[in-house]
This record gives sequence, C-alpha cells and structure tokens, in this order.
Amino acid sequence: MKVVSDTTPILSLSSIHKLDILRLLFNQLYIPRAVHQEMKTKKLSAYREIDADWFKVIDIKGTDYLGFLLNDLDAGEAEAIVLAREIKADILLIDERIGYDIAKNQNIFATGTLAVLLMAKQKGIIQKVKPLLDEMIQKGRWYSDKTRESFLKRIGEL
Repeated sequence: MKVVSDTTPILSLSSIHKLDILRLLFNQLYIPRAVHQEMKTKKLSAYREIDADWFKVIDIKGTDYLGFLLNDLDAGEAEAIVLAREIKADILLIDERIGYDIAKNQNIFATGTLAVLLMAKQKGIIQKVKPLLDEMIQKGRWYSDKTRESFLKRIGEL
C-alpha cells in the first residue's frame, strides 16, 4: 500500500509521541521533498524521526500542476497532492480542508489524522482515541469543539 503524507499528520502524531502508529499501520510512508525540508529547516517535531528508513522522501516530477496548487496551498500540501498522483498512492494523509477537497476532486483517496487514529483503534494498535486526541489538542493541534465531539460520538467514545 502506498501512503503519502503531508506535514500535519506527522506533526500531530509526533507531538504526542505516537508517530509509530503510522509505521504500524502503513509500514512505509512517502513524503515529498517539501515536507521533509519544512520539518528539517523549522526543526519541527519529528524532524529527526523522518530520516528513519520507513520514510521515503521523493522529489516530485511534475511542476505545472504544482504551480496551480500553490495558489491555495503551502508547498508541503501541494507537493503531497502531486506526489500522491504521480505514484498513484492508495491514501493521501492531509488534514487541511482545502488540500483535502482538492485531492478528493482529483480522485485521490484522502484522509486525515482523526481517521488514522480510528484505524489504529480498529487494528488494536491503540485502545482509545479520545485521550490521544485530547493530548494533541492540548499540544496545539486545533479541532473545533463540534468536530471533536461529533467524531468521538461517531466512534463511541463520548
């Protein structure tokens, strides 16, 4: 299974020391060069971990579409969408709504960090989503109260 990720899902899970969820779920994660550079230059959470062998950094080939995407997205989000198209990824991990919508319109299966937590629960990697979600929020990851509550209700944790 080919899974491409934007920066935010990696940062969100790294901030709560649960980056291994991605490795356990997907075995390997493809990230575009822009995501790697963003994490390295800003020394963001997980900036050391993304050099692990289960992260595969790939340079995108097509830049025409990238220019169009950069009108609405940052470089990491835009390159993640282009990379997902180029390698025919099974899943694109992206949390930003505009990027998610653009990916869906391009027939790319996109999902976010909340869905990753739910997958991890369903596969027995974690027991509960709520404590991890609350910790991510405490560490600065923003979800509206409505999103948090409706998600937790839907998965039976509220």
